[in-house]
Amino acid sequence: MTNTPLKLLCRQVQEIAAQAGHFIRTEAGKVAPSDIQMKHHNNLVSYVDTTSEKMLVEALAKLLPEAGFLTEENTVAQNQNATLQWVIDPLDGTTNFLYQLPSYAVSVALLQHGRPVLGVVYEVNRSECFWAVKDHGAFLNQTPIYTSKVGQLPDALIGTGFPYYDFELIDAYTDILKTLMRNTKGIRRFGAAAVDLCYVACGRFDAFYEHSLHPWDVAAGSLIVQEAGGVISDFSGGNNYLFGRQIIASAPALYPRFLPLFSDIV
Repeated sequence: MTNTPLKLLCRQVQEIAAQAGHFIRTEAGKVAPSDIQMKHHNNLVSYVDTTSEKMLVEALAKLLPEAGFLTEENTVAQNQNATLQWVIDPLDGTTNFLYQLPSYAVSVALLQHGRPVLGVVYEVNRSECFWAVKDHGAFLNQTPIYTSKVGQLPDALIGTGFPYYDFELIDAYTDILKTLMRNTKGIRRFGAAAVDLCYVACGRFDAFYEHSLHPWDVAAGSLIVQEAGGVISDFSGGNNYLFGRQIIASAPALYPRFLPLFSDIV
């Protein structure tokens, strides 16, 4: 697919993501209210998002000139029909960043024929780089990572994201929350889906779910979960999680007990 081996390409992407993360870190606490725009309801953006994206696009275009782009902030022409495609979230967790709350991250994935083959998520606050190449395992910095072995809901810590602009499923979503509140160790909502997925991959969460997500939120993290041994699906148990705006990520032993919770909203 490319003259550059994927593992070498992934190391280069890690360096590029870390450079963007360094820029984001230097801007933390410096963004004035006048620098913040509302893309749509409760969806914020600043020059930090757009500058980070331009940095990533420029560097990645040099690495793989034949690849297209799908990016959150539309700073480059989108090419969703390319055989190879970079999918970029230049700052996942923008609201956290603007309010100086952890966590937030740079997320970069490379798709081949619409499926991830490389994923890098650089969590800025802790300088943690999660990465994976298809069929080569998942890593946190240079240490291999694996999903948890939890298989029962009462033993599980769950991550999620609450609806903040798309409230179509809010009643069903609330019902699931009630079930999880009563039957798990707890629920966490950190506000950065790419990071949440990586936390499933390394066993910090036993499962994660969210709806109204975009490909740039999940492309890298979903591959990292799978390469760590986890299960990824949409709410119906299918494979439409990249573009279907809903995702479940789970430790493999827990998944058969977690998925049925979503039967009423598919």
